[in-house]
Amino acid sequence: MTTQRERTPERTFFGQPPVLANLFGVELWERFSFYGMQGILLIYLYYSAAQGGLGLSEATATSIVGAYGGAVYLSTILGAWTADRLLGPERVLFLSAILVMAGHVSLAVLPGLAGVTAGLILIAVGSGGVKANATSLVGTLYDEHDERRDAGFSLFYLGINLGALLGPLLTGLLQKTWGFHWGFGLAAVGMAVGLVQYSLGRKRLTGRARVVPNPLPARRRLPVALILGAAVVLVVVLAVTGVLRAAYLSNVVVVLSALAAVAYFVVILTSRRITAVERRRVYAFIPLFIASAVFWSLYQQQFTVVTIYSDQRLDRNLFGWEMPVSWVQSINPVFIIVLSGVFAALWTRLGSRQPSTPIKFAAGTAIMGVAFLLFLPLAGGGPNSAPLLALAGILLVFTIAELLLSPVGLSLSTKLAPEAFHTQMVALFFLSIALGTAASGTLANYYDTSHETAYFGILGLVAIVVGVVLALAAKPVTRLMSGVR
Repeated sequence: MTTQRERTPERTFFGQPPVLANLFGVELWERFSFYGMQGILLIYLYYSAAQGGLGLSEATATSIVGAYGGAVYLSTILGAWTADRLLGPERVLFLSAILVMAGHVSLAVLPGLAGVTAGLILIAVGSGGVKANATSLVGTLYDEHDERRDAGFSLFYLGINLGALLGPLLTGLLQKTWGFHWGFGLAAVGMAVGLVQYSLGRKRLTGRARVVPNPLPARRRLPVALILGAAVVLVVVLAVTGVLRAAYLSNVVVVLSALAAVAYFVVILTSRRITAVERRRVYAFIPLFIASAVFWSLYQQQFTVVTIYSDQRLDRNLFGWEMPVSWVQSINPVFIIVLSGVFAALWTRLGSRQPSTPIKFAAGTAIMGVAFLLFLPLAGGGPNSAPLLALAGILLVFTIAELLLSPVGLSLSTKLAPEAFHTQMVALFFLSIALGTAASGTLANYYDTSHETAYFGILGLVAIVVGVVLALAAKPVTRLMSGVR
């Protein structure tokens, strides 16, 4: 006899495992707060006190923003390590969300650089834990041969961009109307909503979500705690003594990200806990890591150079009303929301016939270079000379490049991950973003309206060359991936 369980169709979330909806929600609200705050952060740093800002130089402000963005992704190492060795990904995700909320509250209520320092540190550490573990938890919903995986990650990416769309719109409106701290306060409220939503559904995540895959032996916990404490003390001393200057923060994060990536690759590749097949897959990830870092060094300039460009060069007049600078940050999420479903459907329809991951990475990197070249016809103009529609068109190209690389990269990191380093391989992908994001702050120091042709032209061509080289190496890289596409 057919039972009721057999007759009832399995409930899904747009064809995906139903628990994806919970992870979709927490990431949506975390990204609402993250991008809402970041949409107004740079101008808060360099606007004058009369405009409600801190009056820093543009070079120092872009360095801080680049360093902060890089630190978010750099801290995925800590979040991933804590998940793999101490608490498991689900618990780390929950605790990290609390840190993010506390950071936004600090920005909202503490004045001046004290609020910036406390807030950005808390948000960076917390967001790193959320990002690494939310992505890892999505990966646990599929086996490595499940062809729904890329589509599932594209839907997850849709949740990210719903938050990224709404955050800058609302925080920017509050900032323009009532001031920066109201905007930061709204980001804190958004994270609180996400935390409550996630808390109500935590128990639905079971199995690998709560497993500590590579527990740290008790005898090693004290030495690790001492090393971590010493690192914190060192950073505080360097900051207090003036050695760690704000103008050089992005350079510091670039170096730390590069060193951390090399160390991580060495640790994983020399581990006795991985098989020969897993080791080949990690080697395959190296050229993809490099391409990803190049891609993000251009893409993340949305929060440095493109923000300055929007503030000083863009005609933001909408029917007689000047829209907030941060609203430009919502253009890309609109395109993501429209196109992510198209890409998800495309990969699902193509199935085994879709391009290999190296080809997707190569195309994404090269198209990102093309997007920078599209700034060239607008180069050299004065204030309010760049049409909003032109920048929107360039950001559409940003979006196409992003959808070819970013959700595919998240998916790839979980597919290539050795069993003992599952979450930490996700952290490696985020390290490529850390390296690129911090570099976006460093590169922004070379941007000047009088040298726009050289700036956009050189960076665009470099990205195109990297994409072409990766495309030429796609077949050997695919072989190293040992059956993973």
